[in-house]
Amino acid sequence: MGRVRLYLASTSPARLALLRSAGVEPLTISPGVDEPATVARAEDVRGVPLGASDMVQLLARAKAEAVVGAEVDGAAIDGLILGGDSAFEIDGVIYGKPHQPSVARERWHAQRGRTGVLHSGHWLIDHTGGRATRAAGAVATASVTFADDVDDAEIDAYVATGEPLEVAGAFTIDSLGGPFITRVDGDPSTVVGLSLSTLRGLVRRLGYEWTDLWS
Repeated sequence: MGRVRLYLASTSPARLALLRSAGVEPLTISPGVDEPATVARAEDVRGVPLGASDMVQLLARAKAEAVVGAEVDGAAIDGLILGGDSAFEIDGVIYGKPHQPSVARERWHAQRGRTGVLHSGHWLIDHTGGRATRAAGAVATASVTFADDVDDAEIDAYVATGEPLEVAGAFTIDSLGGPFITRVDGDPSTVVGLSLSTLRGLVRRLGYEWTDLWS
């Protein structure tokens, strides 16, 4: 089978860099999904709060479906559309992006020396030929253990960089936050926001090979 284009329904620099490092050069599209409203509607229907896995899968699907039928650089989408979402959970509490320095600092004080779970949702739509025909989704999880000797000065310095403000759980593994993490159980790329091994499985479920996506 010939080359298949991947369209990433996300503006996440980390997801883009991760795919590029794996030999895939996606075209990116901003899905424009109102995440809190999407979750609220789903919870109203269900009558109960969404768990972390259900939430990231819901949002990953919403992002992928939001760009179905769109055009990129004046051309119709012809390839696979990927939506993704991530959330960090510790003690049953779900943490998204902190946005504010005070929130990020509070989270780091609470999670140092402890272990939480990063949930990463994936939704892949076959949009080859210019129309959506099939889709598949999956959630990957990885546990993350933080160093117990991270001191207040290090936390303040890390928060001051701005990096933890716009990432789920207020940390990264592939950048400045990496040295403060002592253990990851699961696919490490899950912690970046996209499990490459899970994505490969979804690509194959839709009848393609991972190597078809290589640039």
